[in-house]
Formats: sequence, C-alpha cells, structure tokens
Amino acid sequence: MWIDTHAHLDAAEFDRDRDAVVARSVAAGVLAWVIPAVEVANFDVVRKLAHRYGCAYALGIHPLAVQKAAQDDLEALKNALQAHRNDPRLVAVGEIGLDHFVPGLDRPLQRQFYLQQLRLARAMDLPVILHVRRSADALLQGLRQLPVAGGIAHAFNGSAVQADQFVQRGFKLGLGGTLSFERALRIRALARELPESALVLETDSPDIPPQWLYRSAAQRQGSADAPPLPQGRNEPAELPRIGQVLADLRGWSLAQTAQICSHNSHVALPRLRAALAPAAPTAA
Repeated sequence: MWIDTHAHLDAAEFDRDRDAVVARSVAAGVLAWVIPAVEVANFDVVRKLAHRYGCAYALGIHPLAVQKAAQDDLEALKNALQAHRNDPRLVAVGEIGLDHFVPGLDRPLQRQFYLQQLRLARAMDLPVILHVRRSADALLQGLRQLPVAGGIAHAFNGSAVQADQFVQRGFKLGLGGTLSFERALRIRALARELPESALVLETDSPDIPPQWLYRSAAQRQGSADAPPLPQGRNEPAELPRIGQVLADLRGWSLAQTAQICSHNSHVALPRLRAALAPAAPTAA
C-alpha cells in the first residue's frame, strides 16, 4: 500500500472531480492520504473529507496564511485540536512552518505563529507537518526551543546537514514530484544517501507536479506555432510513479519502496495506523 503523506484534496482544483481523483488513487494502490489544513476556514473541510474517504487529516495554519490570520485563529486552532483530540483521523498539527522564499512576508509574524503552533503540538503530544522553504535553519531553531514529537519536513529540499538535524529530532523527510527532475541534483542525492528510515513520499497535490506533468512558463504561454498548455495537475495517483523514481535511485524494487515509505509514514505519524484501521478508503 502507498501512503501519500501530503495531499490537499480540499483544494478548489479538485472540486469538479474529487471522487474520480480518489478512485484513480485507489486504483493505483494509493489507499491513504494525509490532508493538511492551511487556515481556520478549512479545518472542518479537511476533517469531513478525511472521514468521507477514510483517510487522515492535520490541523494548522500555513505560513502563507498568517498574513491574513487573526490572533483569534490560534485560539480557534487550540479549540479544534481539543474538540477532536479523540478523533483517530487527526494525526498531526499542520501544515505549519516558515516560508523564506516568497518576498514581502512578515517573518516575525510567521515565527510567532510557528512557535505558538509548536506549543499546541507539544500540549497535544502530536507530531507536526512542516512547510520548509528556504527556512530549514529557522525551523530547526524553533524545534530546539520547543521540541515536539517529530513529524514530517514536507517537500524537503535543504542540505544534508539540515536533513540530518531534522532526522535527529525524529522527523521524516517528505519527497515528491521534485525528485523526478534530473536537474534536482541535491534532493536526488539526498534521496540516494539518507538512511532509508528517513524517507516518506508525498504529492502535495494539486501542486509540485512531477516532470511528466510539468509545463514550463513558455509552454503555458504558448506561441504562434504552439497553443498554450495548462500546468499539469498533480494528484495522489501519481505517487507510485514518483515512488518508482525513488526506487531507481536507491536500487529498490517498487514493492520494497512502498513498504519502506509506508512504514516510515506510520512511524512519523503514530496515529495513522488507527486512522486507517476501520476500512480501506473508497470514493464516496
């Protein structure tokens, strides 16, 4: 069984065919997904989708959402975590973290929300799902100040030293579509060299399309000789093909890759096993 540890199935891109997306995922052998919230407004949505499709969810405030968030939103997150603390499908606090890539963001505000959410994760004894974009050192600084019960460094693309520091703190590193690009030398090297116990797979659907779905800016714009092509939408059914890239890099079989990464997902998110126990997910 494949586990997609990061899929935004609540995204508007899936509104027209969400059941079909889930059906394709199940047909491809991807039987579990973690749906992370990004703001208070979608807490109920991700929870209901997790129950509808028999998967798991996380609650948190994304660093790109803190710009429009209110301080009351942290209280709303606390209340939601407490209200659903006995829900086995609630497996983490996330997606939280820091984004130092997008220009013009309020970094002190991001850090404030990040640290407060680490405190909530500690209080709930939940792992966290971290947004890491040019912010690994700052995230690690926060984890040294407020250690949590591990989790996943989502879409990791940092250095080997940073990777090792996350792993030492009980984190798995999320690998996705970026792995499929031959020019992604650093992440492909990490995928080959890190301990197998450090790796989990994800799609970040509908984002981070793998190479076979990616369209360049020129392709999206089109020309006199070629019509514009839309950016390919990523979805959980792509996970086994991404897994094949990892298998090729590691010299593993595809079945071995699924087994290793699924096991690591359960280690990173201990409540995941209970979340998936009642029944295999099916399209509603």
